[in-house]
Amino acid sequence: MARQPTLEFWYEFASSYSYLAAMRVEEAAAAAGVTVRWRPFLVGPLFASQGWTTSPFNLYPAKGKNMWRDVEREAARLGLPPLTRPAQFPQNSLSAVRAAVYGHDQDWLVPFSKAVFSASFAEGRSIAEPAAVVEILDSLGLDGTQTVRAAAGEANKTRLRVSVEEARSRGIYGAPTFLADDGELFWGNDRLEQALAWAVGDRPAGIR
Repeated sequence: MARQPTLEFWYEFASSYSYLAAMRVEEAAAAAGVTVRWRPFLVGPLFASQGWTTSPFNLYPAKGKNMWRDVEREAARLGLPPLTRPAQFPQNSLSAVRAAVYGHDQDWLVPFSKAVFSASFAEGRSIAEPAAVVEILDSLGLDGTQTVRAAAGEANKTRLRVSVEEARSRGIYGAPTFLADDGELFWGNDRLEQALAWAVGDRPAGIR
């Protein structure tokens, strides 16, 4: 039996469009016959290397204003709860992403990731404090305190740094990003369908 194609889903908890992608990627991938590999990472270091000190949606207010309206429309179209902007944007996602990286090979990674996104963008809650991450983990039946403590260990910090450098080396510059088996890169929630088509070998005419 042939192996299912895989699509890597690189996401950042502070990213509004990563939120939308996280809430629909599983269903879309299953329908396409593609396996999804969830890859949490920090986009801040990549922004810094481009000379940005914050999100481009903050640097360019008109773009930011339209982004929030666009995410609001898309959330409604997808049947998600009404968008609730967090008080701080982008949120400091370090504690949450450390926990996600720590759980990279655990079956709780996906429900945890979706719960973090929901807390931030559906409920407008802060995800910046370790205590907030503990609460989310506890709500999933995990030992949040122990998990957050382990995620802050040196081995996991190194794992996160390696993931950021891997993202950089593979040409990732923002989130969400989708990478097919052959390394083809698709950036943005609105490119998910194209990424899935590429993953299964459905390529535009004249493109190889």
